[in-house]
Amino acid sequence: MKKVISVVGARPNFMKVAPLCRALAPHAREIKHVLLHTGQHYDTAMSQVFFDELELPAPDIYLGVGSGSHGEQTARIMAEFEKVCVNEKPDMVLVVGDVNSTLACSIDAAKLNIPVAHIEAGLRSFDRTMPEEINRIVTDSISSLLFVTEQSGIDNLRNEGVGERKMFLVGNTMIDTLLHLKPKAQQSKILERYGLEKHSYCVVTLHRPSNVDTKEGLKNILELFEKLAEHISVFFPMHPRTKKMLESFGMEARAQAIERLLIVEPLGYLDFLRAMESATFVLTDSGGIQEETTLLGVPCITMRENTERPVTVEKGTNILAGTDMKNVFAACENVLCGHIKPGSVPPLWDGRAAERIKNVLLQQLSV
Repeated sequence: MKKVISVVGARPNFMKVAPLCRALAPHAREIKHVLLHTGQHYDTAMSQVFFDELELPAPDIYLGVGSGSHGEQTARIMAEFEKVCVNEKPDMVLVVGDVNSTLACSIDAAKLNIPVAHIEAGLRSFDRTMPEEINRIVTDSISSLLFVTEQSGIDNLRNEGVGERKMFLVGNTMIDTLLHLKPKAQQSKILERYGLEKHSYCVVTLHRPSNVDTKEGLKNILELFEKLAEHISVFFPMHPRTKKMLESFGMEARAQAIERLLIVEPLGYLDFLRAMESATFVLTDSGGIQEETTLLGVPCITMRENTERPVTVEKGTNILAGTDMKNVFAACENVLCGHIKPGSVPPLWDGRAAERIKNVLLQQLSV
């Protein structure tokens, strides 16, 4: 029997690994699949609820590393995961996405000569000021198997000199999760709970340091909300990081004074999916939400200067608006005026990415 350790650490990882857990379950005699949670996201709202709603089994191993600077967190994960690798002796370590857990565990495994498989490989923003971009580049460079969500990922890896035998265009496991749980999400009572009517509000998610870590940046965002709220209700499940920065700059009162701005705690997956698919549009700086809105056909306005997921702009509903608030508001205004960008679903975003990954794993592990 072969042993594979799958690593999750932060909220988006859970959505990407859940379909693989289901796909590998019938092969328990051939592959022992060990689920390891680093604890990079450690509070109930950001972690445990996701295990419950995504039908993920309880993690076999929990490292409990908690928060910290990039260096501190990465170091703690590496120190703990190295012990796991030595004790468990896995035949492969599977990492997903681009968070610190992804980087730390792939480095550990590679140094111990354990093959690394990277789900969501090849994505590039070409912006090395983003910590995630460094994580992506390093992880891909030391991985043995690279599972890619969109054609741009294949092109990027080829340009970096990666061999064809390492790369597999398989589709998107986050979309697997969305399609699997969409019927259940439609039973959510999130709209009733907050008095929201379908297509009468926008959803906002903002958490990137470039947007929320400065007083000037948050002031600009609140000014944007004030203008938006004159036209539409703004539903804002606030990330803990954003909440912390808003409080540290003493700007909570200004936020609370915006009449049609509804700030709530982070939502579980099912509630958030229901809120997102019923929105007029989504304003975000998240990567994964660009993909989910593309699948749902919901207009997405991304408050970033770049995206590592260009297919969401080229084929999907995503509009890259930049960080100049005039441009962001103009993009929102266009949608409110009915100028909706038509979108299509990218190739292989069909709910079967995890099955394709499983087939490659079975072949590569020769089981």
